[in-house]
Amino acid sequence: MGLHYYGYPKCTTCKKAEKWLRENGIPFEATNIAEQPPSEQALKEMITSSDLPLKKFFNTSGMKYRELGLKDKLASMSDDEQIKLLASDGMLIKRPLVTDGDTTTVGFNDKTFAETWKA
Repeated sequence: MGLHYYGYPKCTTCKKAEKWLRENGIPFEATNIAEQPPSEQALKEMITSSDLPLKKFFNTSGMKYRELGLKDKLASMSDDEQIKLLASDGMLIKRPLVTDGDTTTVGFNDKTFAETWKA
């Protein structure tokens, strides 16, 4: 599997990440996360391969997160319930989400991308 990139076209952070990947000559397959969020199974695999806590996958600054009052609800939800919720709405997922099947990064940071994705 090559690099798979989940982003949102109107997201400025996503645009920066895409630009970084292109400028560094790293081929990737892009998916609009709002139209096609990753499946529960794909999310489970990404969470495992990221070494990050599940809560890092939530877009805590998003309107949808606030509308649903998730700040107060997540603590009482099981991991499976949280993953099901993430898979149900791509706008709940922190983006961009980039994975090659073995490694996953969440959000965009020059240094992290250089350490993780530069060949």
